[in-house]
Amino acid sequence: MSQDFYELLGVSRTTSADDIKKAYRKLAMQHHPDRNPGDKEAERKFKEISHAYDILKDPEKRAAYDRYGAAAFEGGAGPGGPFQGGQGFDFGSVFGDIFEEMFGANGARGGRGRADMRGQDLRFNLEITLEQAYAGTEATVRVPSSVSCEVCHGSGAEAGSKPQQCPTCQGRGRIRAQQGFFTVERACHTCHGAGQVIDKPCKNCGGQGRVRREKTLKVNIPAGVEDGTRIRLSGEGEAGARGGPAGDLYVFLSVRRHQLFEREGPDVHCRVPISMVQATLGGNIEVPTLDGKMARINIPAGAQGGHQFRMRGKGMPIVRSSQHGDMYIEINVETPTNLTSKQKELLKEFEKAGKTSPESEGFFSKVKEMFGG
Repeated sequence: MSQDFYELLGVSRTTSADDIKKAYRKLAMQHHPDRNPGDKEAERKFKEISHAYDILKDPEKRAAYDRYGAAAFEGGAGPGGPFQGGQGFDFGSVFGDIFEEMFGANGARGGRGRADMRGQDLRFNLEITLEQAYAGTEATVRVPSSVSCEVCHGSGAEAGSKPQQCPTCQGRGRIRAQQGFFTVERACHTCHGAGQVIDKPCKNCGGQGRVRREKTLKVNIPAGVEDGTRIRLSGEGEAGARGGPAGDLYVFLSVRRHQLFEREGPDVHCRVPISMVQATLGGNIEVPTLDGKMARINIPAGAQGGHQFRMRGKGMPIVRSSQHGDMYIEINVETPTNLTSKQKELLKEFEKAGKTSPESEGFFSKVKEMFGG
């Protein structure tokens, strides 16, 4: 008596079709002849589980098996036997279910022809100023690259001739090779996937259909770009071999450090030094902005170092938006240096005149309290 198909796959009669498929894949991976070369027992086991799965994966066959058992397949219960009208065991159908699992989604579906001849993508590093990032700009870049041959126009063939169909792959660009039970496609070794061969190669490009040149390109840089932004120029990479599609050019931006401004996302920070007198008495100061203009800020009397003034909308533009970040001006109160004798005397008189530093006085009062006076 033949072994029960459900037992062969290690499942029950109520197991769903998806779980039966999973069970089969696991066993097929374990017993596949390519993974067990020379092992006759593994080959026999693989055929048995494949036949069992061929029956149970088909709803009609499974229903017939559940009702009549192996008798439903009189005339050949083994691989290749007929079923109610000559439907034999389909190895190709069964293997298709596990092919993706074992070799990947593209294992036997490689690219064709021109797609295989695509040129490489290129990278170009471009440094810009913060002002350029603020306003946006159009930059000119010179990129060493492969371009389509101007003599043969990318065909690779000498003038008056043309590429011929590859005799090895008959123009398909792919050839098939048998690996165990599977047929796997690969790029043709004669034409390297082009599907064509060249009898008389172009002397200018040596039959490649492309030559080395330096390309000059315009790059549009939008306002508000940040350090590390990547801009893609489609089709501006390496030219494809023998007329194949070109790759892409990726321009990576770096923003040069500014001598006055520091960027934090869309916001901009600037430290502005002011004199002790300005901080004490207050007054107006003018500060630069990224748009090349000056802005006026009112410093209140008694302003302390580190105080920040916010200027709304004076920061960086936000890409793909009409909004701007803000600009923060931080004042830095300078301590006088290189004083003359008269200036020193005036400062001493100023200090004697009365208490004018409430913050420091409050701090030292707390210190006295801490140590009991």
